[in-house]
Amino acid sequence: MLSDAQIDAIAAELAEADRTHSVIPRITARYPDAGVEDSYAIQGRWRDTQIAAGRTLVGRKIGLTSKAMQQATGISEPDYGVMFDDTVYRSGAVIPVDHFSNVRIEVELAFVLKTPLEGPDCTREDALAAIDYAVAALEVLNSHIELEGRTIVDTISDNAAYGAMVLGDVHMSPEEIDLRWVPGVLSRNGEIEETGVAAGVLGHPATGVAWLANKFHQHGARLEAGEIILAGSFTRPVWVQRGDTVRCDFGQMGVIECRFV
Repeated sequence: MLSDAQIDAIAAELAEADRTHSVIPRITARYPDAGVEDSYAIQGRWRDTQIAAGRTLVGRKIGLTSKAMQQATGISEPDYGVMFDDTVYRSGAVIPVDHFSNVRIEVELAFVLKTPLEGPDCTREDALAAIDYAVAALEVLNSHIELEGRTIVDTISDNAAYGAMVLGDVHMSPEEIDLRWVPGVLSRNGEIEETGVAAGVLGHPATGVAWLANKFHQHGARLEAGEIILAGSFTRPVWVQRGDTVRCDFGQMGVIECRFV
């Protein structure tokens, strides 16, 4: 276990890296005994400093929920991070690439909760009952820790590599559509880079929401009504750079477009 002083120091490093859009050495290279609970403590300390500075928490992201993402990162279990109001974009957005480090895009669904959701025995059916609506989403990954050799501890500490999300315009309730078969066809500058279906996320994207509720229970918390839950990618991440235009077709759930400048 890391000491409180070490957790504070790492959280401060990550806050500075976020502010300067820079990258720090791997935590696990410097603290090889650090574990998953340490990483969530670091993330929590960073989160609290951001809230104290005036940012507003609007939801949670779940990561590493698909085989595609686990294989892409070499990490075999899900994780989660927090999302603030100033990281939410809408389709058509122009996104400054300099606001992020190691910029990549993932294809996801997001859910907005109408009722609280709490573990320890939350099921997918419980999660579906708590969801108000689903909306197509793209996640902008933002890594402040060197990528080579990183572990789940590094990723969680770095707010699960979350940078921003771009939300679509079509809202659908779980009763209106079979969420497992929502497609994603991701293009960069007119060329298709990745395709997938939402069933790639743990068999059903709402399964991740139930996982998160149960994980939160271990930390003495629950998911609240009104929160946005970004459910995890069902494609591999695609690198983007300044000048790129990204488009993703989600079938019935519409199209998202954004441009990086």
